[in-house]
Amino acid sequence: MSQRKRQTLKNHKTESALVNGRIFIVGVFILVLLSLLITRLAYLQIVKYDMYEALSNKNQIDVKPTPPARGLIYDRNGLVLARNLPVYSLEVTPSSAVNLWKSIDEIKKIIPITDTDIKQFKRQAKQHRRFVEIPLKLRLTEEQAAAFSVNQYRFKGFNIRARLIRDYPYGEAFAHIIGHVGRINESELAKIDKTNYSANNYIGKVGLEKYYEQQLHGKVGYETLEVNASGKKVRSLDSVSPVSGDNLYLTIDSKLQLKAQEILADFRGSVVVIDPNNGEILAMASNPSYNPNLFVTGISSKDYQDLQNSDDKPLYNRAIRGLYPIGSTIKPFIALSALDNKVMTATETIEDPGWYKLPGNNHIFHDWKHTGHGTVDMRKAIAVSCDTYFYEMARRLGIERIDSILQSFGFGQLTHVDMGEELSGNIPTPAWKEKTHGSKWYQGDTILTGIGQSYVQITPLNLASDVAGLSMRGQRYRPHLLTAITDSEDEKLTINKVPLPPVVLDKKENWDIVIQGMKDVIDATYGYHFRFGKKPSYTVAGKTGTAQVVSLKNAKKGHAKIPEKFRDHSLFIGFAPVDHPKMAVAVIVENNPQAATMARKMMDYYLLKEGKLNESQA
Repeated sequence: MSQRKRQTLKNHKTESALVNGRIFIVGVFILVLLSLLITRLAYLQIVKYDMYEALSNKNQIDVKPTPPARGLIYDRNGLVLARNLPVYSLEVTPSSAVNLWKSIDEIKKIIPITDTDIKQFKRQAKQHRRFVEIPLKLRLTEEQAAAFSVNQYRFKGFNIRARLIRDYPYGEAFAHIIGHVGRINESELAKIDKTNYSANNYIGKVGLEKYYEQQLHGKVGYETLEVNASGKKVRSLDSVSPVSGDNLYLTIDSKLQLKAQEILADFRGSVVVIDPNNGEILAMASNPSYNPNLFVTGISSKDYQDLQNSDDKPLYNRAIRGLYPIGSTIKPFIALSALDNKVMTATETIEDPGWYKLPGNNHIFHDWKHTGHGTVDMRKAIAVSCDTYFYEMARRLGIERIDSILQSFGFGQLTHVDMGEELSGNIPTPAWKEKTHGSKWYQGDTILTGIGQSYVQITPLNLASDVAGLSMRGQRYRPHLLTAITDSEDEKLTINKVPLPPVVLDKKENWDIVIQGMKDVIDATYGYHFRFGKKPSYTVAGKTGTAQVVSLKNAKKGHAKIPEKFRDHSLFIGFAPVDHPKMAVAVIVENNPQAATMARKMMDYYLLKEGKLNESQA
């Protein structure tokens, strides 16, 4: 029997209530959403109106690095030698510029832009990111800045900026000490902190500007800006101030430095003056020199080639890189070794006929005075610069003991002066000759070394440092140019003198013997002082020297007939006053005999005109 399924009847009342409930929930949800939307619209339209109005005008946020002011450089008396001058600069942000090169062509019609400007801009553009501002033209006149400002609306990404630019008020006189800054190149960019240089395209290239770059540069700052579509500042939102570089105070006496440049005048050479009591360099001139301001904004190819190709080598710092034969200025040091090693006494005499022969050898070594000096002891040999006497002295000493005394004074070594780029010179040894020339050392090499005419080479700074040590009877200090630093908080740090290993002799009176011989150069009637002039009012110990450029047998007879570039160099070393020296001097003049004359002018100026002495000290 089949069973019927039970039929369930719908409850319309229940279903209607269920549907109405769902509709109510959806309605409430829609009302909530509408309320949120209206609230958000009100917030954006009313509360955030200013911000979105700015955005609607295409304003944007930009973070601009702020360059620090480069530290200043002063002489020992507070005279500014390197400063910063405010200038107008036309700068470009490549990422913001529209039709960059077309814009530059149009700007050329408004202000002059040279090929050198373009070349420098291209070089810098390759080294920096496109959103970094790069100078297109520096040192705009006020008229040029005004002319561009009127048209600036036409050139997006181009702006006039006020910049500080390096300036050297004394130009050539301090160029080889201070050096100069220039635009950063690719090799320098790879070594520096790019963040700290993000607002600066310049870096120290040579001299103190390079050696103390870290101290002089300072620390970059930042400013967060709101700018409009044209790149113009709307307002500053935040900033971090830059920290200025440290200021340097040098040991240099500007008046003495200017005097050195003045007396060198049209000559090639160098003058170095050191305070032997502490190693402070009072003057260090190299001539010819150059104008460092040419390099600051980018030197033209023509100007640079003119400097590079000049026969006078104005870019060459002769004071620390010029390698010269030492000539007879070596003789006081050789005499000290002879006394200390007891190979000769101060009273022993020899007869000088004007020539010398080594025992068992027929080769003749000539004295500078072909008729000879007659009977000569040590003091007279120093005073008249008797070659024959020092030939015999060198033979007795041997090259090992000669090298020993020279090395103890620092000959042929770096002085480690605080400016870098220094050359060390050379003190020859048998091993050095074998390695360099592939030949053995002969006794003739030894005796020529004894008069400074062998392979000895020295820089003017090294020679000045050595005579400073002699003047202090063996007490030596490292030559240096920096005497103090002040930071951005104006806190001053004084640089102390650095003692070097002293030269110690067996008998202290040996110093007096040699120094008295150097005094006789100036005081004695037979002294070789004719270019130094008459005896001054202060005491001086000195020594002249001559360095042959070519052998006279290969040149025409008669000094005046020899082409200038083949004429002898002249040298002079000295210190004054003798008992309490205030200055040690080394002068080297190329192809001219005026070294002693120049040294006298430096001493007179510093000790007398500048009043560094009183009567009791003279």
